[in-house]
Amino acid sequence: MPESNEEKSNFILAIINKDLDEGKNQGRIHTRFPPEPSGYIHIGHAKAILLNYSIARDYKGKFNLRFDDTNPIKEEQEFVDSIIRDIQWLGAEWEDRLFFTSDYFDTKYEFACRLIKAGRAYVCDLSPDEIRAYRGTLTEPGIDSPYRNRSVEDNLDLFSRMKNGEFLDGSKVLRAKIDMASGNLNMRDPVIYRVLHAHHHRTGDKWCIYPMYDFDHPFSDAIEGITHSLCSLEFTDNRPLYDWIVDNALELFPEAVKGRPRQYEFARLNITNTVMSKRKLRRLVEEGFVQGWDDPRMPTIAGLRRRGVTPEAVADFCDRIGVARSTSTVDMALLEHCIREDLNTKAHRIMGVLEPLKVVITNWPEDRVEWLELDNLPGNEDAGRHLAPMAREIYIEEGDFLEDPPKKYHRLSPGKEVRLKGAYIIKCEEVIKDSTGKVVELRCTYDPNTKSGEDSSGKKVRGVIHWVSAEHGLRATVRIYETLFLNENPDDTEEGQDFTDNINPHSLEVLNCIVEPAVEKYDRQSRFQFIRKGYFYQDPKDSSKDNLVYNQIVGLRDSWGKKNK
Repeated sequence: MPESNEEKSNFILAIINKDLDEGKNQGRIHTRFPPEPSGYIHIGHAKAILLNYSIARDYKGKFNLRFDDTNPIKEEQEFVDSIIRDIQWLGAEWEDRLFFTSDYFDTKYEFACRLIKAGRAYVCDLSPDEIRAYRGTLTEPGIDSPYRNRSVEDNLDLFSRMKNGEFLDGSKVLRAKIDMASGNLNMRDPVIYRVLHAHHHRTGDKWCIYPMYDFDHPFSDAIEGITHSLCSLEFTDNRPLYDWIVDNALELFPEAVKGRPRQYEFARLNITNTVMSKRKLRRLVEEGFVQGWDDPRMPTIAGLRRRGVTPEAVADFCDRIGVARSTSTVDMALLEHCIREDLNTKAHRIMGVLEPLKVVITNWPEDRVEWLELDNLPGNEDAGRHLAPMAREIYIEEGDFLEDPPKKYHRLSPGKEVRLKGAYIIKCEEVIKDSTGKVVELRCTYDPNTKSGEDSSGKKVRGVIHWVSAEHGLRATVRIYETLFLNENPDDTEEGQDFTDNINPHSLEVLNCIVEPAVEKYDRQSRFQFIRKGYFYQDPKDSSKDNLVYNQIVGLRDSWGKKNK
């Protein structure tokens, strides 16, 4: 059967279609997303989540959410809760199939004992450094551990005592007995259990030993009947070990497994000007470079959601980048484009002045207020209109006035005219400065015959600027974001430097602004386009009725992709 266009952009689908044609797994499709609850998930995880979930959904299969919680030192309930919340926000559904690998600890202990009884695992007393030294290199075979040939009885006894807490952390491990001369270093008697006296967020103090990921993960897949174990490319060399674990489980513990999963690797998502390593993201949080895992500058799902990005934009982005076999880096501009595409037809237009400059319209009566109708979405009559009050004193953007403008400058300057969006043409008559020479106020006049939609003046001006009534506008704090890192590749540092040396000092700018009062009529989930400035979203944590705080979701152009100022 010829390969479809969709299969060409997602080779995993070609594999699944071939498996179905050949009748593998009795026609079942069962996928999973297996996060470790040691941090918040990020947009790279979103790609994996949506891939696994969409395959299960489209092929009428099943999708599991399983937490691989084998490292109690780094794992917390907070991370479990956040991951569940983020996956639900993305739209993935697991029905009643929420699992924890800790659910299977007893079964895994029994499997380890069966490996020992079959002569395929042994307790080793070598230290971690000694294990590494005995392991060999890519060009030299490893050396057998002096404990490799312990008897089955001794290994079972020692392993039981490890479980019972008789030994110190790091003093003993259980290793699979495979091949110390293997060309794949992962197959040179890998550690599958270690002693670890640590409180587990679900099992408490029951266990003093915990399985290693490369043992735990494939066996959990087999227990749950997963058919296609999709993971990133860094696990390619681990696939022979994955298969070894699964094959031994099928042979030695068939009653515990529901099928024969296969591992397939795809390229992980990398985006310019950010990092995707959970370890590095954790450092950013713990060392105070950002204000928590949900800081809107972070690539975490929580950060994107708090910033105001929608799940539809994330899904569109993941769909556009496709599923590849080779590693590449996606430009941040593509993510911005997907966000703007999503918001362009959704976000109502509102005027917000980010850097206010006061304007007094001297020929406007002091007590007069005129309510002007403005389109919510230009070109979309179904979106309706809202009223914007205009009075004698207004604010415009500081950047929309220049005292000594260059040629072809079409905004406000002394003696020049400009149209106020949806309102009248005004002319700058006088410039007021403070003692330092800074412009603090403009005195202007308006032409009453130039009202938008009713203009009878015959005047033509090229400049149109936004504005907000000084009396009626609402004060708000606005957060403007740039990329968190200056370099496209934050790890591209000079010798002796750390990736944190590439942090952009301008990644966050806080402004005191003024917005139209119409924003009060919207719920807190609404997204707005502040005309000429970008898309904004009310911060769900810091904002309140009496203290409006707006996060810039994305600029009207690639503001996230800005380089050094």
